[in-house]
Amino acid sequence: KDDRSRFWAAYRRVAEEHDDEFLERYNSDMDIVLIFSGLFSAVSTTFIVAMESNLSPDPDDTTHALLTQLVQIGLGNFTAAGSTPAAPASTWSPSTANIRIQSIAYASLSMSLLAAFGAVLGKQW
Repeated sequence: KDDRSRFWAAYRRVAEEHDDEFLERYNSDMDIVLIFSGLFSAVSTTFIVAMESNLSPDPDDTTHALLTQLVQIGLGNFTAAGSTPAAPASTWSPSTANIRIQSIAYASLSMSLLAAFGAVLGKQW
């Protein structure tokens, strides 16, 4: 029995060393993933916010159309002003490229947040 107890004691010591190295290595790897995904999410969010204005009509166009109509009415040119208010925003739609770029940006942000969530779960486990 003495040989067996020495074997299991040595096995336990080697297994604990291996497990400690494994946990330390992957814990530091998850720290790196958290830092990278946090920075990537911040930069990605900044770009998404900057590109958000491309998905809605320019309010200056509406203001310009309405002011033009008021000037026409003020000059007495009722036929050029028209009987209905100008609404250039109703014909506006975002370009397909803008929609695709925004979709990719949102997808990359989602994947980055999913990676951070996975790293947090891994660290808590």
